[in-house]
Amino acid sequence: MLETLNQLDQELLLYLNSLHSSFFDSFMYLISGKLVWALFYLSIIVQIYRTYGWRNCLYLVLAIVLVIICCDQMASGILKPTFQRFRPSRSPELSNLVHIVNGYRGGKYGFASSHAANVFGLATFCSLLFRKRYLSIFLFSWAVLVSYSRIYLGVHYPGDIIVGMFIGLSFGYAIYKALPLFKFLKIDQASPQRDWKWDLTSWGSLSILGMLLISLFK
Repeated sequence: MLETLNQLDQELLLYLNSLHSSFFDSFMYLISGKLVWALFYLSIIVQIYRTYGWRNCLYLVLAIVLVIICCDQMASGILKPTFQRFRPSRSPELSNLVHIVNGYRGGKYGFASSHAANVFGLATFCSLLFRKRYLSIFLFSWAVLVSYSRIYLGVHYPGDIIVGMFIGLSFGYAIYKALPLFKFLKIDQASPQRDWKWDLTSWGSLSILGMLLISLFK
């Protein structure tokens, strides 16, 4: 059973990784980065402030940091050294078959994806926090895009991404549900101070547009 799943994982990875072009090489490489999302992350903090006020904002940002730490430690601190599954880009069997972008191969082991765990943890927590459908759709679409970029770059199998996704969903949900334990947080009484046209979807979309333009004219 495990051999069959592993074979399917490899075949799907090689198929998805083969769908490449110079434009998407540049775009997916940027999408997979961290600093390029700085404005998007800042807009999340601003949106928390506008919804919950300064006092709650500080604690909720710390809760997000806790989500990321838990997700990252579960994926990179526990699962990767435990299972020691080579990334496709590092696998003796597949490394010569995988399309590599800009020489980037990642670390030695890839199960599970900390990128997927972190972005899905953030998307889950923030979706529950803001409780707006359009924000949730954007956040999870962003998480899927970032996660897929890891497959495109050849540094993760689809199975790595799926397990990372469940890690993120679990910690994002669990830590949000633990918030009522902190009596000083008034998340059930939150309401936006006023409509904000440039919310996190605007800044996130602007970031993606910028990456598209850079990739197009590179």
